[in-house]
Amino acid sequence: MEKNAIAMVPLFKGLSEAQLNSMARAFPRRRYGPGETIFAEGETAEGFYVLLSGRLKIYKLSPEGKEQILHIIEAGEPFAEVALFSETTYPAYAEAIGQSEVMFFSRRAFHQLVREDPSIVMNMLAILSQRLKYFTRLVEDLSLKEVPQRLAAYLIFLAQREGSHSVSLGISKGQLASLLGTIPETLSRIMAKMAGRGIIEMQGRRIRIADRASLKALAAGEKLLQ
Repeated sequence: MEKNAIAMVPLFKGLSEAQLNSMARAFPRRRYGPGETIFAEGETAEGFYVLLSGRLKIYKLSPEGKEQILHIIEAGEPFAEVALFSETTYPAYAEAIGQSEVMFFSRRAFHQLVREDPSIVMNMLAILSQRLKYFTRLVEDLSLKEVPQRLAAYLIFLAQREGSHSVSLGISKGQLASLLGTIPETLSRIMAKMAGRGIIEMQGRRIRIADRASLKALAAGEKLLQ
């Protein structure tokens, strides 16, 4: 089961069964419960992680203690890759949202793995490229767009990732508000307006995109009217 979980990770695409078995034996796995911290901002970065199951949030804290979620990590994604390229500290916090299992790769162990199979480097570059695009869009959204446009863009991102008109948030409304740089009350009002206009339909933590064209227009800058 552990080998199968590793095989599903895009980073390790193309590895042989023998290599996957070796990794399952050699690299430590750690389990975390909801609310447990994997690492804190400023801690020495000794390696990076891959999320095998569950869901995590990457976030920073303002001097006043306000939380800003930067990214939601889903199963199969690596995180804290900065540790691969320099001896530094983690630039943000990582915390489990639900029951989660991660695999830890020390910098030295990963470098050895790369020497054995250089194709992993190409997989890593592809993932880092996607992550860079995501954060570029996040900075643009937080600095240039209003909350309705940010929410619309995020729903489109989820729909594209899941390949469906019905998407699962997977996080609480408070966490989604933090990710979008707003507060839960404002987010609730915006979602209600979008539902009132027939753009989305809300079903608990699942949202069905009822009018994709209007959602795209909203993400592009159209105002959300009463």
